[in-house]
Amino acid sequence: MKDERLKVALVGCGTVGSQVARMILELDDDLASRIGRPLELVGIGVRRLELERPGIDRNLLTTDLMGLVSRDDLDLVIEVIGGIEPARSVILRAIESKASVVTANKALLASDGEAIFGAAEAAGVDVYYEAAVAGAIPIIRPLRESLVGDAVTAVMGIVNGTTNFILDKMASQGASFADALAEAQHLGFAEADPTADVEGFDAAAKAAILAGLAFHSRVRLDDVTREGITGVTVEDVADAKAMNATIKLIAKASLAPDDSISVGVHPTMVANSHPLASVPGAYNAIFIESRNAGQLMFMGPGAGGSPTASAIMGDLVTAARNRVRGVAGPGESVYSRRAITPAGQALSGYFVSLLVADEPGVLASVASAFAAQDVSLQAVRQEAAMVGDDGPLARLGVMTHLSSNAAVERTLVELGKQPYLQGTPRVLRFEG
Repeated sequence: MKDERLKVALVGCGTVGSQVARMILELDDDLASRIGRPLELVGIGVRRLELERPGIDRNLLTTDLMGLVSRDDLDLVIEVIGGIEPARSVILRAIESKASVVTANKALLASDGEAIFGAAEAAGVDVYYEAAVAGAIPIIRPLRESLVGDAVTAVMGIVNGTTNFILDKMASQGASFADALAEAQHLGFAEADPTADVEGFDAAAKAAILAGLAFHSRVRLDDVTREGITGVTVEDVADAKAMNATIKLIAKASLAPDDSISVGVHPTMVANSHPLASVPGAYNAIFIESRNAGQLMFMGPGAGGSPTASAIMGDLVTAARNRVRGVAGPGESVYSRRAITPAGQALSGYFVSLLVADEPGVLASVASAFAAQDVSLQAVRQEAAMVGDDGPLARLGVMTHLSSNAAVERTLVELGKQPYLQGTPRVLRFEG
């Protein structure tokens, strides 16, 4: 084995970065055996030098992030600070310095991946990002390499542990959204400001990355339709239970009939017969459908210091091996250049909950409103709800076949004009 060490810079030393640093230092001999040459951690870029970081040599720390990644002797740079800037500038400078990059930055890749991957291709270096989508779950490499000879038709999953924890508590314990969120924050599953998670921004960035990989086309964060879980109610959870389903925040990308890419994140009723319905707590899971391999599912911890660090270390070993061999791994695959399906044309099954006057002819009128927009119904559930000011009310649960979002929206507009409708309809997508 050659004694020349591969030089590694780490940018970020928070929950994930500190675990990465620990693993590089503690697994020194094992990593050398797996890679073919030893690694040397030459510096750690941080925002604040004064914080205690047990087990990490303070001499490695620096606040000069750009200076660290501008070294001309670097082989590998690991970026775990997140966000757009300064992460974007740091990664581009590292690539300019001819260093391969390992990152967990889903927001940056989803919004500006074209610049990152273009720079890496021009420089002949790697960009690996397994940890950007589902923590410890290996999903990037299967899509990027293992399934590259197949044709993926759909990829969908639970890619945010915070929202899955909240929805699981609402389903299993009957908790309200507010109470489930408070428990998630108390246990450390949710941030003090949970907006990125509960409003679906985090999942949307991951959906863009998955869609681009699955369909070999560039998909940006702006292409993803997004709806968070803040509007999910205990009544929605009860409706799902009555329909033998469970509500999950689902990120889905699939090929539309015209071969465009339909991609979005929405709270969705998932039939209990579908594997995603049983994913508990803060776990993530991704379900893939392909023409030849069929249906595949990957499940595991989707966040946290150690699981995310595990994925980063896998990428680090792969990038380091490429460095030793003097080659670069697969780059961005965007040869198909598919269009993005307009939001109104996206197809889904829908569950619509309506509070209506419990009187003759109402059910037929509701069915006619859907039929007028070519929305086919597969099931209708009716139950007594309450007695209103004008008489008894009924709760209708209407399940559609695959329909366009625009057609369902037009139906709701027409129903809103009817005197028998009480309140605002609740609408959820349905899978399985």
